[in-house]
Amino acid sequence: MTLQYKPTNVQGVYEIFPAVHRDGRGFFTETYNKSNYDFLNTEFVQDNMSCSQKGVLRGLHFQTGEHAQAKLVRVVSGLAYDVAVDIRKDSPTYGHWCGVILYPDQMNQFFIPRGCAHGFLALEDNTVFEYKCDNLYCKESEGGIDPFDDHLNINWFDYIDRDQMILSDKDLNRDKFVW
Repeated sequence: MTLQYKPTNVQGVYEIFPAVHRDGRGFFTETYNKSNYDFLNTEFVQDNMSCSQKGVLRGLHFQTGEHAQAKLVRVVSGLAYDVAVDIRKDSPTYGHWCGVILYPDQMNQFFIPRGCAHGFLALEDNTVFEYKCDNLYCKESEGGIDPFDDHLNINWFDYIDRDQMILSDKDLNRDKFVW
């Protein structure tokens, strides 16, 4: 079995399924091998990891200009609903979003290209989220979108009630995005 991927309704966003070899001892998988990901045309330079409790919503975040970032994300433990929003004005899917559940046992991944905002909702305690970036983080270039933006109408509430969500002050007080 080889790596498989499928496009989403947002241009350039993919759900990816690495080959997982299971037997009586457990499993083995390559979480990343550049030659298998050539279709992304991306060179990753930084790895990040976070741990979140159930109900933590991180995002929607992006980097602008020369500091824009593509991300390859996965969940190591726990469970997360992961969302990408197309904010590329010249894209045919501008203003559209897509979301997938990331499962540690399926080892599925989500690729978010440059020019998309990204966020996730932890669906279990101790959700460990790991991601690769193709550009280094730059505080002066960070941006964000209100995760509850009426234009987007992301279905976060299908998974967790609003009053159980935990957001940073920064994410709670995002300026309205100009669509």
